[in-house]
Amino acid sequence: MAEILQKDGTWAFDGDALRLAPGRDKNVSLLRKTLGELVLPLRALAGVSFEQGKKTGRLRLRLRDGADPLLLATGGRLTEPHDPYQLIVESGRYGVAEYFVDEVRNALLLDQVPADPVDAYLLPGPAVPVSVSAGDGTASFDGEQVRLEWNWKTEDAKAAAGARTLALSEITGVQWHPGVGLENGFLRFTVRNAPAKAPPKYDPNAVELWNFRKDPLMALVAAAVQVRLPHPATQVRDVRPVLAEAALAASAPAPAPAVEDGHDAVLRRLRELGELHRSGVLTDEEFAVAKRAILRKM
Repeated sequence: MAEILQKDGTWAFDGDALRLAPGRDKNVSLLRKTLGELVLPLRALAGVSFEQGKKTGRLRLRLRDGADPLLLATGGRLTEPHDPYQLIVESGRYGVAEYFVDEVRNALLLDQVPADPVDAYLLPGPAVPVSVSAGDGTASFDGEQVRLEWNWKTEDAKAAAGARTLALSEITGVQWHPGVGLENGFLRFTVRNAPAKAPPKYDPNAVELWNFRKDPLMALVAAAVQVRLPHPATQVRDVRPVLAEAALAASAPAPAPAVEDGHDAVLRRLRELGELHRSGVLTDEEFAVAKRAILRKM
């Protein structure tokens, strides 16, 4: 077993999984403390590295794309000190850090863990229910629906519309963006059949964030929702047969009038196409091309 204990946190590796526990030091971010200990299966890891500095070094884990709903929902924008996959190492422990890296790398080689993307989440995401108040509102998620409530700092028109309740079945995507410089951040939910997105300040499906201490905690809500949505790799895999069928139909001669069973099949494919379009998997152009091809069968 390899283990490294630092003020910033403790990392332990038993050959099958890594346990990442945040430290109790005052400099450890609120997000990492709230996340608590993370258990990372070896198969979710794409690599590990150690960077030495004059006073401190840094251990970094690289996860396989699509393995962690937190990284997916935040678009890789969780930087130090909020990134749970980084650990600050004091200069006196550089030897331990190098040993830790060697042990993890050897395990990856022995188990022949690939570094390519995965098509299913390998981490469970934050526990629910989860509720965070930051920026211009409060976002809560109980595993089935998101509740957005506004505070006195909310823009008037947005607040006048009242609190929002979004069923998980209505949500097609979620995104957390940190504030950068003078630009505010946000937590935004993409909702099926919603009008075009407005700036977060006016968007009733978004919480605007202002670079305050609790803003990163909104990433927990984003990740809790993300892990319960279809995995992006699954959505991509599902659309390919539809597009392939449409292309084949477009290149084939127009068939003779179909019997009743064939007619029902065409209607079913049209309904499936419409669902893919509404969920955002198919663009308007792809939907139009595929629809024309399928209609030739009628």
